[in-house]
Amino acid sequence: MGFEQLAALRDQLAKKAAAESRKGERKGPRQGAAGDASKGTSKDASKGASKGAPKRPRDGERTGAGADTTAGAKARRAAPAAAPGKQVDPVVHSIARLQKHFPKAFPKNPAPKVPLKIGTFEDLTQHAGKLGLDEAELREAIRTWCSGARYWSCMVEGAKRLDLDGNEAGVVTLAVAKRAQQLKARRAGAARQKAKAAAAAAPAAAAAAESAEAPVEVQVAATPATSDTPEAP
Repeated sequence: MGFEQLAALRDQLAKKAAAESRKGERKGPRQGAAGDASKGTSKDASKGASKGAPKRPRDGERTGAGADTTAGAKARRAAPAAAPGKQVDPVVHSIARLQKHFPKAFPKNPAPKVPLKIGTFEDLTQHAGKLGLDEAELREAIRTWCSGARYWSCMVEGAKRLDLDGNEAGVVTLAVAKRAQQLKARRAGAARQKAKAAAAAAPAAAAAAESAEAPVEVQVAATPATSDTPEAP
C-alpha cells in the first residue's frame, strides 16, 4: 500500500472517529433530557391522578346518598316524639273570638267580668258572620260565660250593665243580684262536698289497694239540676 493510500485511510478513520464522537455527544444530552422529561411527566401524572381521583372513604365513613340517608335517619331518631296536642273545648275558642271583637263586654282574665246587657245574645247574632260562629255556638258561649263565680261576683245590685261596645245599658236589680249570690254559694257548697267525698274515699281506696280487695264505690247524691244563669243576658 502506498503512502497516499495510507494517508487517505488515516483521514477516513479520523473522520469516522470524529463522527462517532459527535454522535455520542448528541445522544448523551438527549437521553438525559428524555429521562428528566419522563420523570417530570410521571410525577405530574401521579399528582394529577391523585387530585382527580375520588377520595376513598375512611373506615366506617359513608358518602353520597347513603350518607344523607344515614344522617336523616339519625336526625329522625334524635328528634323527640311530638307530644299529642291537648284537645281544647270548642266553647273556649268561641269565647276567645268574643273577647277579640268585643273586649269591653268580654274582658280577659284577670280583669273582672262586667254585667251584660239583657239581650246580648240577640245583639251577637247580628255579628255571627264576623265572629264565624253560628247561633248554637253563640248560645253556648254566652251560657258558659255567665255561669261561673267570676261573672256572679260582678252581679251586684245597682251595677251597670254594658252592651257589646261597653256602653251603659241598664242596671242589675236586687232580685237578679240575690239569684247570682245564691248560685255562687251553691257552687261553692258543691265544691266543698266534692272535696270532702274525695278525702273520705282516699283512705278507703288506699286500704283496698293494700289488701288487694275490690274497690268500694262511693255514691254521692246528685244535686238537682238548676239553671246556673241568673237570666238570659
